[in-house]
Amino acid sequence: MGKHLGTAIAIRPLRVTPSRPSTVAVEKAPMHGRIALSLFGFLAAFAFLLVNVTDPYAGATASPYYQSGHVELSARAAQLLAVETGFEAQAISRDNYTVTEKPKPPPPPVAPAAPANTGSSDYTPPAAVASPGSAQAIAADMVAARGWGGEQFDCLVALWNKESGWRTNAYNPSGAYGIPQALPGSKMASSGADWETNPATQIDWGLGYISGRYGTPCGAWQHSVDSNWY
Repeated sequence: MGKHLGTAIAIRPLRVTPSRPSTVAVEKAPMHGRIALSLFGFLAAFAFLLVNVTDPYAGATASPYYQSGHVELSARAAQLLAVETGFEAQAISRDNYTVTEKPKPPPPPVAPAAPANTGSSDYTPPAAVASPGSAQAIAADMVAARGWGGEQFDCLVALWNKESGWRTNAYNPSGAYGIPQALPGSKMASSGADWETNPATQIDWGLGYISGRYGTPCGAWQHSVDSNWY
């Protein structure tokens, strides 16, 4: 009848633009990582602080510089300790020596002066000026002053019974000398010029050596039992 009026409209498919990741999300991801890392570091530091507050020696026992105040003696060392100290406790007497005030050095001995290393074959040790019991009395005070108990003193008595019989002039041709058998004996000059004759000087040096090398007299005694030297 009449012409169909109208214009054909071409329908094009819609183009979907790929969505871009949100910049907010991208920025948040690293932020979450940093927060988690910071939280982990805080918790680790807090745990370390807590352990050290509750136990200041935690983690240090494996160090070769850590010295325990107590040494667990082996059965053999404990048995020998009982033998060495069983007859000595009643023999302690102080003579004329005191620990709080060091006695004046005695006059030079008539014997020839000791070589620097007391290892010469013609060396004659001076006469003893203190009994073993007096030397042990001096040592008992020095051991107590270091905070060591009776067990440590017993170990020291046994150790130096074995080494020198607590004689100030105990001499070995190897050069070892005195109560602690310092090798050479002249090492004890670091504790006093009267190291040849004064038990207090020898004991002071000997305790310093034991403390620095074995921690306690019982540590030195255990080593002496195991190795026959200390």
